[in-house]
Amino acid sequence: MKIDFAKPVHVHFIGIGGISMSGLAEMLKSRGFTVTGSDRDDSEMVEKLRAAGIEVHCPQCAENITRYAADRPVDLVVYTAAIRPDNPEYAAAAEAGIPMMTRAELLGQIMAQYPVSVAVAGTHGKTTTTAMISGIFLGKGGSPTISVGAAYPQIGGNYRIGADDTFIAEACEYTNSFLSLSPFAGVILNIEADHLDFFKDLADIRASFRRFAAQVSEDGVLVIGADIPDVREITDGIPCRRVITFGLTEDADVYATDITHAHRASADAPEGVAFTARFRDGSAPIDIAIPVPGDHNIKNALAAIAATHALGVGAEEIRASLARFTGASRRFERLGVLNGVTIVDDYAHHPTEIRATLAAARSMGYQRIWCAFQPHTYSRTKALLDDFAEALSGADRVVLADIYAAREPDNLGISSLTLRDKIRNLGHSCDYFPSFSEIQSHLLKNCSDGDLLIFMGAGEIDKIGYSMLSGT
Repeated sequence: MKIDFAKPVHVHFIGIGGISMSGLAEMLKSRGFTVTGSDRDDSEMVEKLRAAGIEVHCPQCAENITRYAADRPVDLVVYTAAIRPDNPEYAAAAEAGIPMMTRAELLGQIMAQYPVSVAVAGTHGKTTTTAMISGIFLGKGGSPTISVGAAYPQIGGNYRIGADDTFIAEACEYTNSFLSLSPFAGVILNIEADHLDFFKDLADIRASFRRFAAQVSEDGVLVIGADIPDVREITDGIPCRRVITFGLTEDADVYATDITHAHRASADAPEGVAFTARFRDGSAPIDIAIPVPGDHNIKNALAAIAATHALGVGAEEIRASLARFTGASRRFERLGVLNGVTIVDDYAHHPTEIRATLAAARSMGYQRIWCAFQPHTYSRTKALLDDFAEALSGADRVVLADIYAAREPDNLGISSLTLRDKIRNLGHSCDYFPSFSEIQSHLLKNCSDGDLLIFMGAGEIDKIGYSMLSGT
């Protein structure tokens, strides 16, 4: 179905409580569409949508489609990648002949309405880089529409409905969702093995990123990480005429020198990094300080600098906006301090992300680094088991929770006990507890003044940190 945005219709979202789905639902409502939706359970996001005037039903059932037939029938159903044909609402919509599209297809149709569209892709760093680019456009006085994969304090949530011709969005590769997008400016941060429940192998993943790169507008720009292996295999022959690489070394088109870790821009600022961004095209260098730590965030910032510089944003606007950047939700988010223990929440759920987060933490001078980790999906844990064990060994103490199943059944013969034993076999401290309450008790008993405690993973392990700080 091709949406005519000048003729609003009734759109029903299956899985409306998701971080991206909820933002798209509110975007359509702001344009005069009738929006309804459903989710498996009530949640804070569901209540937020209801408060905004969107009718949301829980749990999902066929009646959520048929209940509107008499007075305001559903014209279009939008569903997430997690929804399968046996979902009762999906089946009811199919039986009724209602047009359906994925979340990514809707995002692509919305993006096509904007002359300047920016899509940020990559195995890691998408949310942070999307937020950085968004902050730069906001900092120059623009009013972009934004769709980001986590709460971003500067916009008060995960989306923003803007007033100008710019749309900035995070582009996920899972189920090839990003192939529904044809942006003016595309960003590829990195390409690694992940989502192996969908992709066959790394070669399959690279082929999809190549297709994404080929969909960037011919007169637009592709920004891509210079340290991606065989990067020209991704870029050679694509229609886009401007390709800009970024990285930490001088062989990139935009690169960093004079890097300083644990930098404080002011006495009350959190520790971050400082560097000079340099351009091989002869543009004047920009001195950058960002209040978030780690080499991975230098790379994220370089990608944001390369993209916004190519789109005409001035050096001072870039510098000033990044100096104010404080991160997105669950990206090394400082939750508080308890008995001298600094508690942080981080979304890292892939070995590369874990290494980057722990390396950043190691540069900050804490006595010991504790990592309470919840693996995310059985397929990822099994496919990358040895890498997870090696990456988590970068912490002084590791505590594991049960695997967060997400969309998967437990039928692969893998568990957190398997990962615990791998880490112990490497000679590192690791404990496993089957419940959050046992993890909390262990941490309260053993963490000491001067330690850093990171709750890590894409599941729900951050709840323990909030519980500890609230004393519950």
